[in-house]
Parts: sequence; C-alpha cells; structure tokens
Amino acid sequence: MCRNIKTLFNFDPPATDMEIYAASLQFVRKLSGFTQPSKANEEAFDRAVKEIAVVASELLSSLVTQADPRNREVELERARARNAKRFGTME
Repeated sequence: MCRNIKTLFNFDPPATDMEIYAASLQFVRKLSGFTQPSKANEEAFDRAVKEIAVVASELLSSLVTQADPRNREVELERARARNAKRFGTME
C-alpha cells in the first residue's frame, strides 16, 4: 500500500471529506504514476479521483466494527514512535 494513504476507518471524529479526497488522490497518483497529469490526461485523472472518493466514502460509511473508535492523537504518537525506531530521531 502507498505509505501516504492513511487508514480512515473507525476514528472519532470520523474521516472528513478532505481526508477521503486526499487518500483518493494519492491512490490515483500511485496507479497512474503521475503526480500531476498532463492536460491531455487531466480530465480522466480528476474524474477518477472524484469517483474513488465517492466509493471510499460509501465504503467507510458501510463498514461496521465492535471495536472502540481510535483516537487520532494516540495513533499519531504510535506512528511517530515507529518512525523514530525505524529511522532514528531527527534532531
């Protein structure tokens, strides 16, 4: 999975439309190999991002879990700890 695409399910508060759009953009960038599409591909690229965002939003709203919602701050600290262990501290 692309490292820039973050898990969006089961957070309190839920993922925002902007977070879903950003993940969709990263997904399309990964699939297409384009960071920024050419003018010839721009319409198809933008349409794909929008359609994937809609499908992703539908997916997130239809998923169910018995687990308690995750806390964004706690998950951020865990990610920082993993990165510090993996890459060392940056000072």
